[in-house]
Amino acid sequence: MTAFNDFNNPQVQKLPEHLKQFIVEQHYEHYTALDHAIWRYVMRQNHHYLKDIAYYPYIPGLAAAGLSIEKIPDLQDMNDALQKIGWGAVTVDGFIPPAAFMEYQSYRVLVIAADIRQLHHIEYTPAPDIIHESAGHAPIIADQDYHQYLSYFGAIGAKAMYSSKDFELYEAIRELSILKEMHNPDPTQLKKAEKRISFCQKNMGEPSEMALLSRLHWWTVEYGLIGTLEDPKIYGAGLLSSIGESKSCMDPKVIKHWYTADAINYPFDITQTQPQLFVTPTFQNLIDVLEQFADTMAFRRGGSESILKAIECKNVCTAVYSSGLQVSGIFSDMAMDANDELYFIKTNSPTALAYNNKQLPEHGKTTHSHGFSSPVGRLKNLNKALEDASDEELINLGIILGRKAILDFNSNLRLEGIVKSIERRDSKIIMISFEDCSVKSAQGEVFFEPSWGTYDMAVGEKVVSVYCGAADKAAFEQIVPKASSTRQVAHYDEKTKHYHKLFQEVRDCRESQSQFEKLNDIWVDLKQNYREDWLCGMEILEILEMEKLNSTLAKEIRIDLEMKASNQEELSRLIYNGFELMNSTKSALNIN
Repeated sequence: MTAFNDFNNPQVQKLPEHLKQFIVEQHYEHYTALDHAIWRYVMRQNHHYLKDIAYYPYIPGLAAAGLSIEKIPDLQDMNDALQKIGWGAVTVDGFIPPAAFMEYQSYRVLVIAADIRQLHHIEYTPAPDIIHESAGHAPIIADQDYHQYLSYFGAIGAKAMYSSKDFELYEAIRELSILKEMHNPDPTQLKKAEKRISFCQKNMGEPSEMALLSRLHWWTVEYGLIGTLEDPKIYGAGLLSSIGESKSCMDPKVIKHWYTADAINYPFDITQTQPQLFVTPTFQNLIDVLEQFADTMAFRRGGSESILKAIECKNVCTAVYSSGLQVSGIFSDMAMDANDELYFIKTNSPTALAYNNKQLPEHGKTTHSHGFSSPVGRLKNLNKALEDASDEELINLGIILGRKAILDFNSNLRLEGIVKSIERRDSKIIMISFEDCSVKSAQGEVFFEPSWGTYDMAVGEKVVSVYCGAADKAAFEQIVPKASSTRQVAHYDEKTKHYHKLFQEVRDCRESQSQFEKLNDIWVDLKQNYREDWLCGMEILEILEMEKLNSTLAKEIRIDLEMKASNQEELSRLIYNGFELMNSTKSALNIN
């Protein structure tokens, strides 16, 4: 097994094991000269255009994040730069589950897709790629107010309840993004994947906390604007990394709303440009809206509604009793009284008990391998919560070690059993264990019987919090659900490898400021063997015009590119944007 590379970055070093499973090697050597050319084209366009419409820290933020316009960033360089502002970065394999993505943010670690978009998706790709993740997210992190929001969002999002349907949609989106980034995807598979996403989106039912929180994330972190409705600036990574949508989003046809909690009512389609965007006056407003939404979430509300969300999740969740005891497992059942007050909870999977996020000794998944169940609420003959009872009050209740006790709850549950142990933490009783125990309702419904073994009863008047994941993830050895689809490793034929080699030769000429005579031969090769090319020709033209070389060849290449732009609509904007950038650069350098 390959050793974990922490890049000598303190934030990356703090990552727990269950998050490390998503990390992959960047394999910088796998990037082709074409990949670097794609990065350079997008970054130069961004630098040229975004300097006027991006939120002001963006341009200096590139350097602060260890990014260069000329080449794809190396993760070590990024980590060296980011650690100066208390962040880190790791490479992952495309989309990762939303809960894991949020938790990385809470640890102040950027997750960056190792792959880069293909040439035919140079303006925008629905798949996460290194342009979006690094050039989009990293520069704004240099702003202190923003990176505080980002990490706080991660801490809130890591506790969000998601539904089983959320994960189905996540897998469908991941599968489509992988197919779209393949060199020659099967049209039948593409159509099938698109239908799968459409089906999932139409059958989501009531949106989960994670689904709603993802909308807030989308309309801020990914597609957010800041300033005024009349003159907003871009800070969202999806816009900052899309040379197409960063321009089109300023069109008056794209409706601009003030960013409020109402943004949760606007779903988004990751494969389409956005019909509306949201503008925040300040980053503090982002935190205020997040707080407003967080107050509605299960981890702050608790109770029966929150346990229902845990049951729907169908994955490991944690319920926290008012005593502080934490129960982590897959919740399967619950009981409520006539007033919808919770009085019993049950898991049906290996379950662990913890306190202050540390698993209790002898109460891991092995002990509770078949699940866990326990009452919630007060006893009839005690005028306070059982967790607050003194030793004297326990004796008065008949709760004495080695003696039989009878506990009657306000819910009309009755527990009878011999007291085996009483567990206290920080002056609170968190658990009482019984032998020869039975738990029944007044109607005779059996919740536990003596033949099932020791009964560890959680103590707590209420369930005050419910959230996704285990309380003590390290002890629980939780592995976050991981998509079955995996990204494809590119295998290039000899013709494609030669095409990449031509890009490298052009780069060598530009960087060494020598051997410009090779450019004519490279152009001849492109004309004869790669008629569909436009980007390598654009790079040759740039050198010729910047260096005032071979005007005849420059004119020939420009005419060829103009013809491609007029005949292929999808290339028109890319090519003329390239011309505009060259003209702007020449003007700045006073080149005729």
